[in-house]
Amino acid sequence: MTTPDKPKPPRKKPQRPAKPAEPREKATLHPRNKHQGRYDFPKLIKSSPELAEFVILNPYGKESIDFANPLAVRVFNRALLKAFYGIAHWDIPADYLCPPIPGRADYLHFLADLLASDNEGVIPRGAAVKALDVGTGANCIYPLLGHSDYGWHFVGSEIDKVAIASATTIVKANGLHKAISVRQQADRKHILLGLLDSQERFDLSLCNPPFHASLDEAQRGSQRKWRALGKADPKRKLPVLNFGGQSQELWCEGGEIGFVSQLIKESAQLPDQVLWYSTLVSKASNLPPIQSALKKAGALEVRVVEMGQGQKQSRFVAWTFQSPAQQQAWRQRWI
Repeated sequence: MTTPDKPKPPRKKPQRPAKPAEPREKATLHPRNKHQGRYDFPKLIKSSPELAEFVILNPYGKESIDFANPLAVRVFNRALLKAFYGIAHWDIPADYLCPPIPGRADYLHFLADLLASDNEGVIPRGAAVKALDVGTGANCIYPLLGHSDYGWHFVGSEIDKVAIASATTIVKANGLHKAISVRQQADRKHILLGLLDSQERFDLSLCNPPFHASLDEAQRGSQRKWRALGKADPKRKLPVLNFGGQSQELWCEGGEIGFVSQLIKESAQLPDQVLWYSTLVSKASNLPPIQSALKKAGALEVRVVEMGQGQKQSRFVAWTFQSPAQQQAWRQRWI
């Protein structure tokens, strides 16, 4: 008696190498942020043709740009500013800080929420709202975004003459000189003192402080970011500092805590000139000494606002020396 042959198992098809799994980004951008989801690169290129040569496919097969190329980042920012904010003319000198726009926009949107929280939920808009951008940089990014989204008027401060010239050129080229002005802080030992006229009043101030205490620390931080992005290719020459940046933009004596402590100290000497002072804080571990400095300075109210862009977590601290009654009187200026 013979037994029937067993059926042969089906031949397996050769497996193609799988694409790397694309990381899922947290949907943490502010709801009003214009940079939700993926960018429509064909649309951006149609508006800014120069962007075409910098578009690449990332490891997940999606269109992107090479963030290791400073020129690509600059051209990308120019395209975003034109497409989303109506800024037709924007450029910065080589090696100056080229900021990631979505995160900068988030800071402004959360500041708008801060003003609204004490204004029956209504965001004050238009020229009645005055903002002080401490260290506006050559890019002038906060005044450009804040004026476009909310119509606020800005004064940007700077110590670097090249940055002042660049920011002023951007403002004039876009016909924004009535809404945005840039002035020099002549004394490098001070941030606010000597900058403001005694009669000036600002509804808010914002600041992106130098994060590092030295050039070496800034370079090490940049190298860690490249490794995290998977760009640590020994054959490839990468920028020493991602997104560029001059010394005063990236590091100062005492690092972030030193700069913010000085800002707090000077704000206490000008308690009636700004309704809400604020600053970004790069590390959560820096919050305790900053909050201690605010308590010592006599701030009447302090708020810590957490933000996030993709996998990155950030925050800002806001404080005021105005009592609730004084805040109520201040808001009458917005009507």
